Amino acid sequence: KTLETGYAHYYSRSRKCLWKKGETSGHVQRVVSVKVDCDADSLLITVQQEGVACHTGSYSCYERTLMQTQPNTASAGVLQKVYGRIEKRAINPKEGSYTNYLLNKGVDKICKKVGEEAAEVIIAAKNDSADELRYETADLFYHVLVLLYQQGLTPKDLYRELEGRYNHASD
Repeated sequence: KTLETGYAHYYSRSRKCLWKKGETSGHVQRVVSVKVDCDADSLLITVQQEGVACHTGSYSCYERTLMQTQPNTASAGVLQKVYGRIEKRAINPKEGSYTNYLLNKGVDKICKKVGEEAAEVIIAAKNDSADELRYETADLFYHVLVLLYQQGLTPKDLYRELEGRYNHASD
């Protein structure tokens, strides 16, 4: 069914039936690729997740690391994780959450914070401090992600915009 429709389908032991991920929640998984292992007894499905994947409200069901043998290599994927946490806080508010505070205050407060953080990035750069610049840029990215969520956009919207610009750039 997954190969036929292009959307992830799974067998549910509790429902005792085949079901399309997101058929009730709307949080579908659009298939990017399906790989089969050398014994043809397991699949690795890469998807574009719409919304959250986990019934807990998390972007992924795999948020806890039990073991890691290699150093954690940072990547742009962390932006999606941070956005997923913002989305989770919006769906399941937590008392004392700064994210909930910003979302409750609305666009004016969020934009004010984006402006403040952008100014702090400039100051850090002018201070010629890599540590300060890294820290302030992370703050700016977080606040921009909150703004994107508040405005109904996702990091994927930003990625598509950047990809389009990159593909049409003349340099």
